Amino acid sequence: MKFPGKRKIKHYFPVNADNRFDRESIAFGHVNTYVTGIDQNIVDITAHVDDSVLADFGLRKGASQLLPDNETANRLYEFLLENNLIEEEFAGGTIGNTLHNYSVLADDRSVQFGVMSENIVIGTSSYRYLCNTSSKVDLTYLQPVTGAIGRGFALVTPDGDRTFGISPGLMNELKPDYISEKMVAGSSALVLCAYTLADESQPIYHATIKAAEVALENNVPVVLTLGSYVLVENIRERLQAFIDRYVTIVAMNEDEAEALTGMTDRVLACEKVLDSVDLVLLTAGPEGLYLSGYCDRDALRQTSNPIRSSSVTDFNRYEFSRPMSRRDCSDPVKVYAHIDPYMGGPERISNTNGAGDGALAAVVHDMTANAFHRLVLPTSGKHNHAYLTYSSFAQVCKYANRVSYQVLAQSSPRLSRGLPEREDSLEEAYWSR
Repeated sequence: MKFPGKRKIKHYFPVNADNRFDRESIAFGHVNTYVTGIDQNIVDITAHVDDSVLADFGLRKGASQLLPDNETANRLYEFLLENNLIEEEFAGGTIGNTLHNYSVLADDRSVQFGVMSENIVIGTSSYRYLCNTSSKVDLTYLQPVTGAIGRGFALVTPDGDRTFGISPGLMNELKPDYISEKMVAGSSALVLCAYTLADESQPIYHATIKAAEVALENNVPVVLTLGSYVLVENIRERLQAFIDRYVTIVAMNEDEAEALTGMTDRVLACEKVLDSVDLVLLTAGPEGLYLSGYCDRDALRQTSNPIRSSSVTDFNRYEFSRPMSRRDCSDPVKVYAHIDPYMGGPERISNTNGAGDGALAAVVHDMTANAFHRLVLPTSGKHNHAYLTYSSFAQVCKYANRVSYQVLAQSSPRLSRGLPEREDSLEEAYWSR
C-alpha cells in the first residue's frame, strides 16, 4: 500500500518494494495532479526595536493595528533595513504557507493566485517572498502590481512585548481576470481563506467568488480555512452562506469554531459544521486535532485504537474509515477522529504561526494523492467508493499532526524540507490485509 504521487520520502505511508502500483504506474506514465489557491500575498517581518521607534511611527505598544498608509510602511521598512534591526523576514499568508508546504510534502506542483510587485529589488519584501517560496509553487499566474505587497511587522521591544503593524499594500488588488478558469477546473482542490471574503468592495473578493464558481461547476473540492475568530464574528452570516454554497472542507481552530457555531465543545462544533460540508479539520493547540466527516455505512471500518467518548459517545469508533462526500453515501454516517499532539508537542515552541496551515497542507496532500491514484488505477479496490482521501481519518490525523509538530519546532511557518520516515502502524497493517 504505497502513498502515491511524486515524493522524495515515504512520510507515514509504507512502501512495498514489489507492489502493483509501482508496476502499473510505470505503464500508465505520470499523471499531472496539482492544487490551486488564492492568497493575500504578505511578508512577515520580525525586528527588535526600542520603545522610541514605536512612538516615532505612531504605533500603540502591544497592540495589533493597521499602519495608516503605504508611505508609513515604507519609511518603517527602510528604517529597519538601514539600522540592521530585522531578525527574520519570511513569506507569509495562510494559503501561501499551505501551498508551499503542500509542494514540499508532495514534491509536486501547486498554483498560486495573488499579486506581486512588478519591479522587484533584491533584499526587499517581494524578493524575500519569492526566495521563501518552493520552486514547485507555480507563481506564473500572479498579477503584477506597481507597489508593495502586504507586510506584517512584529516589533519586539526590550521588555519582550510585541507590537504588530499591518500594511496591506496592494495585496487585495487581485482582479477576477487573473483567475485562470482552466487551471482551477483541472485542479484536485481549490484552497481558500476567509480573509479574502472580508471586504466585498475589494477586487480579491470577486476573484475568490469567481474561482469558487469555477470549482463548483467542475466538481473541484473547495477547501476553506477560517483565518481568525474576529473575522468569523464580523462576517459570520456571509461566511456561512459561502460555506453552504461552495465549500467541501473547512479548516479552523477552536476559537474560530466557537465563533462560527457558538459551541465551545470541539466535537459538537465539528458536528454542527458537518451540516454544511463534507470534512472538518479542527486544530486545538495542546489538545491536538480533530478530523470529522462522513462515510457510507457499508464502507465503515472499526478502529483498533482505544475508544473515546465525550459529548458524542464512542466518537472515534470508525476512525479507520475513509472520508466520503455526504452526497456519495447511500447511508451516510458521521465519523470522528482525534489525536493528541505528536510526542506531546515540541520541547520548545519557536513559533505557533502556521501550525494549522501545515496540518491543512497534509490533508490536501492526502486528497491529491487519492485523485492521482484514481486517475492511474481507476479499477483499484481503493476506489470502490468515491472517497475524498487516500487514507483513513485516523491516518490523515497522524500525518497532519506530524506536520504541525515540524512547523511548531522551527521559526518559519514554511517547511524547508519534507518529514522523516517512520515505521508502519497497526492501522496500515489492518488496511493491507
